[in-house]
Amino acid sequence: MKWKQFRRRVAVGIPALGLVAVGVLPLSGTALGGTGAEAAAAAGADLPYVEYEAEAGDYDGTLVEADAKRTFGHTNFGSESSGRASVRLENTGQYVEFTSTAPTNSIVVRNSIPDAPGGGGTEATLSLYANGEFVRKLDLSSKHSWLYGNTDAPEGLTNTPQTDARRLFDESHALLEQSYPEGTTFRLQRDADDTAAFYVIDLIDLEQVAPPKDKPAACTSITEYGATPDDDSDDTAALQEAVMADQNGAIDCVWVPPGQWRQEQKVLTPDLAGGQYNQVGISNVDIRGAGMWHSQFFTLTPPHEADGINHPHEGNFGFDIDKQTKISDLAIFGSGTIRGGDGGHEGGVGLNGRFGVGTEISNVWIEHANVGVWVGRDYSNRPELWGPADGLKFSGMRIRNTYADGINFTNGTRNSSVVDSSFRTTGDDSLAVWASKYVKDPATDIGHDNVFRDNTIQLPWRANGVAIYGGYGNTVENNLISDTANYPGIMLATDHDPLPFSGETVISGNQLYRCGGAFWGEAQEFGAITLFPAGQPIPGVTIKDTGIHDSTYDGIQFKTGGGEMPGVNITNVTIEKSNNGAGILAMGGARGSANLTNVTITGSAEGDVVVEPGSQFVINGWPGAENGTPARGREG
Repeated sequence: MKWKQFRRRVAVGIPALGLVAVGVLPLSGTALGGTGAEAAAAAGADLPYVEYEAEAGDYDGTLVEADAKRTFGHTNFGSESSGRASVRLENTGQYVEFTSTAPTNSIVVRNSIPDAPGGGGTEATLSLYANGEFVRKLDLSSKHSWLYGNTDAPEGLTNTPQTDARRLFDESHALLEQSYPEGTTFRLQRDADDTAAFYVIDLIDLEQVAPPKDKPAACTSITEYGATPDDDSDDTAALQEAVMADQNGAIDCVWVPPGQWRQEQKVLTPDLAGGQYNQVGISNVDIRGAGMWHSQFFTLTPPHEADGINHPHEGNFGFDIDKQTKISDLAIFGSGTIRGGDGGHEGGVGLNGRFGVGTEISNVWIEHANVGVWVGRDYSNRPELWGPADGLKFSGMRIRNTYADGINFTNGTRNSSVVDSSFRTTGDDSLAVWASKYVKDPATDIGHDNVFRDNTIQLPWRANGVAIYGGYGNTVENNLISDTANYPGIMLATDHDPLPFSGETVISGNQLYRCGGAFWGEAQEFGAITLFPAGQPIPGVTIKDTGIHDSTYDGIQFKTGGGEMPGVNITNVTIEKSNNGAGILAMGGARGSANLTNVTITGSAEGDVVVEPGSQFVINGWPGAENGTPARGREG
């Protein structure tokens, strides 16, 4: 049995080619081509679960694998699978089986079952066994998966079935009634009363969930304001009242006890000034739960069907934050099904607002939102409330199955961080800094000195693992990024019209597996790490102590654009197995230069270092850098 171990950070130097296990034992620099990268820090989040690949266990079913170019958008289950492989169960008695390597009392299954013929999803069960004994039925749903269309425009897809489908997978999770020890053999089996036409099983997370936390003595429970758990009654009014009591100083903090709490309106501050939409968040509030598995908010109404919605982009769940707010140890589950197609329907945002100063968010699980967290408001929204995020801290976040970004730092966000968090199946950038122009003073309100460190990012089904659009002093460090469907694992770009790059941007200690892909009509092929100066230059870039493994196209790509990329420093980097591209590629319209130091490249399909004819890009430190033939579609 091979597994991915996420209990501790994955060590630099571990190959992940095909179905090789990603474990906890650091290998020597030889595994990275002898670059000495074993001395770099470990990559990825320190997460409490062990992840098991279905195809690496024992199974009776059909192995589903990606094609050589990991084609996306045409109902390609293999391309959308972790490790680019999964197992399909169609017949009664077929199963996936694996043996646990740590105790567990919970399970998460990334899976796909069919959509309804007219769209809207279906529901089915799958049977869970432990050591041959039936444990329970797992409830699976395709309500939040299956988007259709052959356009790559983010708002162009539909929930109405047609030939081409994407976002094929969703997740089911359950707390078990007992804890099972290390060495337990678990089986996911299609029994006679499990009625989906097929089940595609991608991966399984097993976690030993801690008991619920006790209520802090200083906190006041939302039940004292009338909230009732586990009964599907709407608890929004009680939650809103409790939060306002904390904001106004009547109580010290808000307690969310264990239970399922229904929320059908976003919590914010009443806007006495009026206006079409309320754009005033909460301030000076402390909201605490018993743990993300125990204290969970949910909504039953898709945002576009909700009455009195605050703002079409922001949805009917979660919290709008202005400043000085702490939220910890709870879950926010939305009910979105699309990003914006089908009449402008959107999936809402879990956490949004100005965020300001003094805000910390920890151990929050967000799922089925359009965006997990959108940091920043345009200055024009309410100029008198302007206050960009400064010193904002995210840790222990778990963001899953969104239709757009995971966490996006915009509108002048500075000195802020996301650490030790996990992202899976986001529908746009899992993590982004967007130094947008919609700020009070473009000369000073530039996104800067933000850090994305020690995060695990898997399976973005649209766009990048990490993206930086403009700004300065931003750092992408020690992240583990895998299986991007169509875009880079890490991208620096000046599209989306950002304020310019300046100073230094550092990409350090990251490990990228099976990243890159083809998008925009499959005419543009993106590298695992791509620099794209669409209209402005991208100066001051350092890429160091990094491993790039099994890329779909190029390992590092310098893309054609209107700006230059001067003096990119690439140090202690290993690039192994660029399947359909070069180790390092400078496109024909690329301008600028790169300096290579202690760079090792092996197994590239189209050459180690390729500068396409006509390019003004200069690569120093690589003897005999080839002038190659332009690859079809790369100049788009």
